[in-house]
Amino acid sequence: MFRWGDICRTATCFGCKEEIKDKMLEALNKSWHPEHFACKECKKRITENKFHESNGQPVCSKCYDSKVQAICASCRKMITEKVVKAMGKAWHLEHFICGGPCKQQLSGQTFFERNGKPYCTTDYERLYAPKCGGCKKAISEKAISALDGKWHKECFKCKLCKEPIGVDSKFRSDKDKQPICEKCGI
Repeated sequence: MFRWGDICRTATCFGCKEEIKDKMLEALNKSWHPEHFACKECKKRITENKFHESNGQPVCSKCYDSKVQAICASCRKMITEKVVKAMGKAWHLEHFICGGPCKQQLSGQTFFERNGKPYCTTDYERLYAPKCGGCKKAISEKAISALDGKWHKECFKCKLCKEPIGVDSKFRSDKDKQPICEKCGI
């Protein structure tokens, strides 16, 4: 909302930075020459009583609806309430959900991105994380690469004696691609 006023005090126009000597318009806690109160997007003078604000600047309703207001990456409709910004896109709160089978809301949670979709940790690991050559569970942290696969550090152990195989240790594999330490491999 803005109001018109006659000059009772010295004011500087926020638009042109010059002193206002005649009619003055006050909006967004700033003073303006009426002709300088313009949309920051299209630069056209705002004359209607309703306008919007974006980063402290006035925006006409037409530009706000078409340029400033966020469009949901899921439903492609305008977001008029709370917005979630993630992965370089805007989402309705209820539409920022896991792309996996759980479909849970992800706002405020850790998530992984795959092919433009967000995934909760559980679904991402189940669907996309490499599986350990030993325990067959998902690997989400550092892993050992050996025997054409990835392994949790604690799972990379000799199939026979169950002793851990160190990074610099010698080993061989059995027919099932399971490690056998140098001591047991004789």
